[in-house]
Amino acid sequence: MAILDVKDIRKTFGRTEVLKGISFSLDKGQVVSVIGSSGSGKTTLLRCLNFLETPDGGSIAVNGETLFDAADPATQREADIRRKRLHFGLVFQSFNLFPQYTALENVTLAGKLLVKEEPDYKARKKELFAKIDGEARALLAQMGLSDRINNYPHQLSGGQQQRVAIARALALRPDILCFDEPTSALDPELTQEVLRVIRQLADRQTTMVIVTHEMAFARDVSTHVLFMDGGVVVESGPPEQVIGAPTQERTRRFLESFTRP
Repeated sequence: MAILDVKDIRKTFGRTEVLKGISFSLDKGQVVSVIGSSGSGKTTLLRCLNFLETPDGGSIAVNGETLFDAADPATQREADIRRKRLHFGLVFQSFNLFPQYTALENVTLAGKLLVKEEPDYKARKKELFAKIDGEARALLAQMGLSDRINNYPHQLSGGQQQRVAIARALALRPDILCFDEPTSALDPELTQEVLRVIRQLADRQTTMVIVTHEMAFARDVSTHVLFMDGGVVVESGPPEQVIGAPTQERTRRFLESFTRP
């Protein structure tokens, strides 16, 4: 059974149909990279997966549970949105860290808010918070940031901020980790720093959906690639086929734009 099953996702803003029926599935431990020109619908797709936007059509299922079905109002209750989001972790282009909190606090904030809903929260607060802090410290160490846990975002480089954002996304143990152009705000040196961390996550069998413009990275880290254009999937398959030997003329023209001097 696929860990993620996306069927015929559609999204319209005003008169503009941004997603025109996107379908794909993902097994546990797989990495799908979504490539395409600006305006092709890549970010909107991620936002629909993370319930930051409500699709106008289609369905989304995780681990066999239908989280959203445009034909079933019972799957569209606002009260259930936060629970559904927990299946996904999203790392944004621009880090989106809270400037008033340290790196450690940014990673632990959501977890500490969620445990307040536990029935025995008051009696176990100290124990629960200590566990969350310990797991956050381990994640930041995994990101190479053990010496930066008490730094505020303005005291960190862009690459360090993005690694804090990755740790924050991992802290709630999502089924699927999503990246929206994770290196677009970084210079080349910091880009390699963040891509190295994502490669390590792939090596650990982390299930990921990555919107990226880094073609060499997408080729090396992905088990599957989707090329989107005009709100549809033009071509999909293993990276050696889609990036190495595309069958569609539109895919070839897109990839040529990365090789021209």
